[in-house]
Amino acid sequence: MRDSGVRGFHSISRETSPKPLWQKLQALQCHFTWDFEVVDKVDAEHNLQTVALKVEHTEYRNRGIYLATKAYLYHLQGRYKEALASLQEAEEALKRDHPTNFSRQVLVTYGNYAWVYYHLVNYEMVELYLGRVHQICQSLSSSEPYSAQIPEVHAQKGWSLLAVGLRNGEEAQKCFQMALRGDASSREFQAGLAISAFARWTRSWSDDDRKEAARLMGDVVHREPSDMEAKMCLGSLLKFADPDRSQALTAEVAQNSLNPDLLRRAHLIYSLHSLPRAIGLLQQAIALAPDYHLLHYDLGKCYKKQLEGAAPEEREEILAAALESFQKAVEADPLSIFSRLELAQLYGEQAPLRAEEMYQNLLEELPTASKRCQQAIYLHWGDFLLHRKGLERQALEAYKAGFVASDAPVFEWKQLRKRLMNLARVFKEDSQMDEAEAIYQVLGLSQH
Repeated sequence: MRDSGVRGFHSISRETSPKPLWQKLQALQCHFTWDFEVVDKVDAEHNLQTVALKVEHTEYRNRGIYLATKAYLYHLQGRYKEALASLQEAEEALKRDHPTNFSRQVLVTYGNYAWVYYHLVNYEMVELYLGRVHQICQSLSSSEPYSAQIPEVHAQKGWSLLAVGLRNGEEAQKCFQMALRGDASSREFQAGLAISAFARWTRSWSDDDRKEAARLMGDVVHREPSDMEAKMCLGSLLKFADPDRSQALTAEVAQNSLNPDLLRRAHLIYSLHSLPRAIGLLQQAIALAPDYHLLHYDLGKCYKKQLEGAAPEEREEILAAALESFQKAVEADPLSIFSRLELAQLYGEQAPLRAEEMYQNLLEELPTASKRCQQAIYLHWGDFLLHRKGLERQALEAYKAGFVASDAPVFEWKQLRKRLMNLARVFKEDSQMDEAEAIYQVLGLSQH
């Protein structure tokens, strides 16, 4: 157990507070003791945007736990007034959605309250909420004074893990499996398990994981035909295995959903066959949520894809549209590293000096960036050095630095590996065998 913090974020030392209080807080089941991978300010701000959409558009009675998640994200930014307001909203949502078992549903929210007041050094209020948690745990005959192993808490942890990233799918899946052991008939827990399985597949890309997720999601869609999130997930799972059904599900979501994030996901299916339709769907989503930076980011990516096959007379207009989209993405979320990288890459064509300045600013952020963001920066910077400045060896150093930053097989890591393999081949063709062998050693390949 730990107080999950982020480098550079507001926190207080356990040595400044009463030791018994700290020990009680560590025993709570809440966002502050769960192991969340919210690694930097970029991640926290991004998650605040996505969780806000989930609060507004969720298909399930989990609005309360999303609001409690928002409170935790506000804590990471030191925004305690907003954190307390979000917890109050969470409490009200839980009363509305779960009037018959509110006490079982509110444990996590009360735990968050205790931690927020702890960071505000208001120990009287900490004790108040610890007392409320203890009272509920006693009423549940829990063997622990400040925690209870009940389905509602397991499910809330699962929803919270999914809210801060699909990368948490496997861990969320375990949470919903535990919840279902206590309440096998809960349709919401079944939906949570299916979404977790889908999230797990988005990281493994295993066909076995895809089939399992499709089976679970198909059951949810059969039971709840109006569940647009389940239909969008199933459409994504079937986009290659059953393209016709995938497109039919996606079209249903596009026609019936007002959830901007679901429309964003639907555009990915449309973009396989019709970029104009994908662009139109993103523009529809932007009209619903003009401040959601990922919609502008994805719109820029669509315009970039259009550039690849554009006629010479069309390129200027499409490039301007792409630049405008990425600029709006940056305005909506100035901390977004990926939006700024895309913008810098496009400026590389028209204004290389401006692009280089943007890359230098991003390089300064490397120490506080997540591993994936670090790899993305090194990848784009290496490409700029290689293709815009012709600096082969400097590009090699950038690719190497990015490759060794993390061995997680994400898209950026795979691209860095590909770049290094290409440079090794170039060095071999130029009879620079020592340089080629040095690259193979970095890649963990010894014989070529």
